[in-house]
Amino acid sequence: MLQRVLALPFIIILMGIGAASMLIPALHAAALHDHHVARSFFFSGLLFLTITVFVGIAVSNNSLPNQNRSHLLAILSVLAVLPIMLAFPFYVAVGNTSFLNSYVEMVSSITTTGATLFDDPNRLPKSVHLWRALVAWMGGFFILVTAIAIMAPMSLGGFEVLSSGEARFRAKTSIDVVWISDGSVRLRRYASQLFPIYASLTAALWLFLLVLGDTPLVALCHAMSTLSTSGISPVGGLHGGGSGWGGEIVVFLFMIFAFSRQTFSSDQVGGDYWRILRDPEFKMGVFLVLFVTTLLFLRHWIGALEVNELGNARAAIEAFWGALFSVMSFLTTTGFESVDWNKARDWSGLASPGIVLLGMCLIGGGVATTAGGVKLLRVYALYKHGAREMERMIHPTSVGGAGTAARRLRRQGAYAAWVFFMLYTISITVGVLAFSLTGQSFESSMVFSIAALSTTGPVADNVLGHINSYGTLNDVAKYILAIGMVLGRLETLVIIALFNPNFWRS
Repeated sequence: MLQRVLALPFIIILMGIGAASMLIPALHAAALHDHHVARSFFFSGLLFLTITVFVGIAVSNNSLPNQNRSHLLAILSVLAVLPIMLAFPFYVAVGNTSFLNSYVEMVSSITTTGATLFDDPNRLPKSVHLWRALVAWMGGFFILVTAIAIMAPMSLGGFEVLSSGEARFRAKTSIDVVWISDGSVRLRRYASQLFPIYASLTAALWLFLLVLGDTPLVALCHAMSTLSTSGISPVGGLHGGGSGWGGEIVVFLFMIFAFSRQTFSSDQVGGDYWRILRDPEFKMGVFLVLFVTTLLFLRHWIGALEVNELGNARAAIEAFWGALFSVMSFLTTTGFESVDWNKARDWSGLASPGIVLLGMCLIGGGVATTAGGVKLLRVYALYKHGAREMERMIHPTSVGGAGTAARRLRRQGAYAAWVFFMLYTISITVGVLAFSLTGQSFESSMVFSIAALSTTGPVADNVLGHINSYGTLNDVAKYILAIGMVLGRLETLVIIALFNPNFWRS
C-alpha cells in the first residue's frame, strides 16, 4: 500500500501532506477552545484529504515519460497552485479578509518569504500563526530536498556553478546515497534521511527558546521560522518574545545552517566533520557578516565620538550585537531583526541604514539550503574569477593553480554565475516597473521587488516602515508580489529550462 502511494505523482503526495497538516492547527485551536478556527482547519483537512484520495485513484495508472519535466512542473505547482488549497482554511478561519490576501499569505509562507499583509499580528488567531509557520517550515524542507534531489542533477539552483554531474551528496547518516537516475527514488531517499536532521534541529531550537522564556507557541513558530528562513513570528519578531538576548544568541547559532549545504550533506562521500571550515560558501558568509558588521559598528562609533558617548560601554556592545545579528539574519534571508538594532541610533544619533540589509538579502545564503537570494556560491565564483583576472593583469603569462575543479569554478562557474546575476537584475528591474505601474513610489517598488525575489519579506518593514507595508498594496500589486515570490524561490534559470523545447521532448 505504501509503495503504491509513493508511486503517485509528486504533487499528489504533497497535496495529501498539506491536507493532513491542517489537522495540527485544528488540534491546537481545539486546545485553546477556539472552536471556529478548529472547525475551519478540521473540515478543510477532511475535504482536501478526500479530494486528494479521489485524484490519486484517478491518476494512479498514469505514467510519467519525462521525470525531469514532471518534477520541475511539480515544484512550480507546489509554489504557485498548492497555496490555493492551503489558503482555504486560512480564509475561513480569519473571516474578515479576502481570498486573495489568504493566497498571498500562503505563497509567502511556502516560499519562505515571510511577507505578511497583516501589520498587526493580533488580528490573526494564534492557530493561524501556527499554520503560517508550519507551511513555511514544510516549504523550507521541500526546497531543501528538491534542491539536492532534483536541481543538482540538472545543474540548476546554483549547481550550474559547479561541474555538472560530478556532485555527490551524503546525508549525515550512516547510509550513503547513490546517484540514481530516477528522481522519485532520490526524493524519497533524501527526504527520509534529511527529515530527522531538519526536525531534530527545529525541536532543539524550540526547547532552547522555551527554556529561555518564550511561550510554547512563540518558541515553536520562531524555531520553525529560523530553520526555514521565513522570519514568521506570531508576536511581530523576536522582540515580542520573552527569550531576550539569550534567544537571539541561540537563533543566531542556528541560522548558520543556511550558510552552506555542507551542514546537511557532503559533496564527497566520506567527508570529515571539519569540511564546513573549508567550504567556500561558509567562509564567504562569515567574512561578509564580520566585514559588514564592522563597518556598521565603526559608523556608529564615529557618531558616538562626535556626541561624546564613547564611555557608554553597554550601548556599544548593544550596537555591535544588533548589527551582527541583523546582518546574519538578512544575509540568510531569515529577516529577524535584533532588539538592539535600533538602540545603536540612541547611542550614536545616526539612523541604522536599512539599505545595507537590503544588500545582504540580495546576496543570500548557501546553495541547497532554505535561504534565498543570489547565493553565496555564485558570489564566490565571481570573486575568484575577478581575483584571477586581476592577477593576470600583473602576471599575464601566469597559470591558475588550485587544481582542475578550481579552474572550472573560475571559468565556466563564473560565466554561469554572471548569467544568473544578469537575469536576476533584469527580474528586479521588471518587478520595479510592475510595482510602479500600480502606483507605488520608486523606493517602495525597489524594496518590494527585492524582498520578493530574495524571499526576504521582513526587509520591507525594516527599510520602509509600517507606513508603506504590504497591507497598503492593491490587488494588482499583490498578484505581482506573489509572482515575484514564486520566481525568486524557483529562480529564473528554472523558468527558462521549462520553456526549452528540448526539455519537453520525451
